Amino acid sequence: MAILNEEQEMLRDMARDWAKNESPVTEWRKVRRDGDEAAYDRNAYATMSEMGWAGVIIPEDHGGSDFGWLSAGLVIEELGKTITASPLVASTIAASAIIMGGSDEQKAKWLPKLASGEAVGTIAVDEGPRHDPSQIETSVSAGKISGTKAFVHEAHGADVFVVAAKDGLYLAEKGEGVSLSTRKLADLRSHAEVTFDGVAADKLASGKDTLIDDVLDRARVLTACEMLGMAQAIFDTTLDYLKQRVQFNQVLATFQALQHRMADLFADLALMRSAVEGGLQAIDGGFGISRAATQAKAEANRVLHLMSREGIQLHGGIGMTDEYDIGFYLKRARVLEASFGDTSYLKRRFAELSGY
Repeated sequence: MAILNEEQEMLRDMARDWAKNESPVTEWRKVRRDGDEAAYDRNAYATMSEMGWAGVIIPEDHGGSDFGWLSAGLVIEELGKTITASPLVASTIAASAIIMGGSDEQKAKWLPKLASGEAVGTIAVDEGPRHDPSQIETSVSAGKISGTKAFVHEAHGADVFVVAAKDGLYLAEKGEGVSLSTRKLADLRSHAEVTFDGVAADKLASGKDTLIDDVLDRARVLTACEMLGMAQAIFDTTLDYLKQRVQFNQVLATFQALQHRMADLFADLALMRSAVEGGLQAIDGGFGISRAATQAKAEANRVLHLMSREGIQLHGGIGMTDEYDIGFYLKRARVLEASFGDTSYLKRRFAELSGY
C-alpha cells in the first residue's frame, strides 16, 4: 500500500466517513428512482466541491489545492465503495486536460469554476462502440468543431466538453449546436451520444503531440480508482454475507471451498491496489506514466470483473435481485471495464509501449 502523509490520511478518512454516512448505496437508489438524466444529486456534488474534492489536482492560484493525484485517487476510491453518483471523475479528467494543455486564458476561465463545482467538465473522445482514439473523424474548420461522440460520460450535466478532434483537443461549451441523445447503459448513469454541429471550439494548444494520450492515461487511472473502491466493497459485502448466511445448518463461511475462493479474491484485490496506486504515484512523480496507467486499468478490469462475478455467485440467485446492492456493482463494473480501453485494447497498448 502507498505510504500516506497525515493530510492524505485525513482526506481519505473524511471521504470515507462522508460516503458511508451521507452517500450510502441507498442514496444511489434515490437518484435512480428520480430519473434525472444527469443521474446524480447536485446538492451532494456541491457538498463535495465545498470540501475541496473537485479541486484536488487544480493549482492553488486557480482555486484548487494542488494536492496531487494520489490524494484525488483516495477520494474517488472511497466514493466507489458506495457507488456514489457524481461527475467528479469526469470533471477531474477535464481539468487535467486544461492544466496540461490550456492557455493562461483557458485556465483562468475554467479551472476556478471546475474547482468550485460551479461548472462540470467531461471528455468526449470515442466515436464508435469501442475505445479507439486512433479512429477519430471529428474535425475543426474556421474555429468550428463538427462530429459525433459516442457514450460520453456525465454528458447531461456537463458545462464544458474536452473534445478530441483529428488535430488535437478542443474545449466546447454546451449550448447551441451541441445536441445530446441519451444512451441507457447497464449502470443507469449519465451517458449520451453528443453531436457537435459547427460549435465554437477553443484549442488546447500545449504544443505536445501526446496531449490526448496524456489525458487518457489519467482517465484510465482515475477510473481504476473507482473500480478499486468497488472491488473492495464487493469483497467486504460478500465476506459479511458468508459469515451470516446459514445453509445445511452451517454458516457458509465455515466451508473450506468458499474460504479458498475468498482467499484468492483477497490476493487479487492486493494486486489491484498495487497497480492502481502505482499509476497514481507515476502521475505524481512524472515518470513511466503510460505503462503504469495501462497496467493499472488492465488489472482493474481483470480483478473487478472477477470480483463482481464471484460476488454474485457467492450471494446466490438473490444477488441479482434489486433488494441486494451487489447487483449495482456488477452493472457499474461492466460499463467501467469498457471505458478508456477494455482489456484487449490495454494489452495491445502495453505491448506497443514495451516495444513489441
